Amino acid sequence: MAYSIYLVRHGQTYLNRYNKIQGWSDSPLTPKGVKDGHDAGKRLAQLAFTHAFHSDTTRAARTCRYILAENKTAAATLAPKALAEFREQNFGYFEGSDTSQAWLMIGADHGCKTFNELITKYSLAKARDFTKAADPFHDAEDNAEYWTRLKHGFEYLHELARPDDKILLVAHATMIRSITQHFAPEIDVTVGPKNGSVTRLDVSSEGQIKIAYYNHYLPDETY
Repeated sequence: MAYSIYLVRHGQTYLNRYNKIQGWSDSPLTPKGVKDGHDAGKRLAQLAFTHAFHSDTTRAARTCRYILAENKTAAATLAPKALAEFREQNFGYFEGSDTSQAWLMIGADHGCKTFNELITKYSLAKARDFTKAADPFHDAEDNAEYWTRLKHGFEYLHELARPDDKILLVAHATMIRSITQHFAPEIDVTVGPKNGSVTRLDVSSEGQIKIAYYNHYLPDETY
């Protein structure tokens, strides 16, 4: 193992609470979302992070600050930086829509009524392509656009990282699911990562990524 990336899902937002699609759009953290950030920080409090990043959304930035505020090592003094490459998927026209209604509209032509049906029958990659096709403005990211963006983000981190580094990266649910399915297709991502949960990526010196674990959020789990 050369270095590790600790992917944390941001705390609950009001759009999460109201079951709305939230990609490039943003909404404030709820009181539970603030607690999600502090709770994640307590679970990771003994990890000496060498770098701290978050996507360029307010929800991720605030969660990152709460995590570092709970840290018991020198990492508590880190100044986190925004990385736009790790912003959530762009859902285009469907941003802010009711989640259940949006996925019915996207999946109906493909024999699916829900997001989980769609990613089980096809994949997260296909779901992105279907979303762009269903978007009347075609602003939603397709899979190729999405992974081009993520690839640049991973390349940046790989250039920066040194052996044994621990990198904190606060990101988003669909992104964490997508990265997990891409590098560990055997993991069931129909169960989405909880707000404040941790997914660890172990990256080799050659840049090969392995998923050490997915969606850990309980105090007695491995971190």
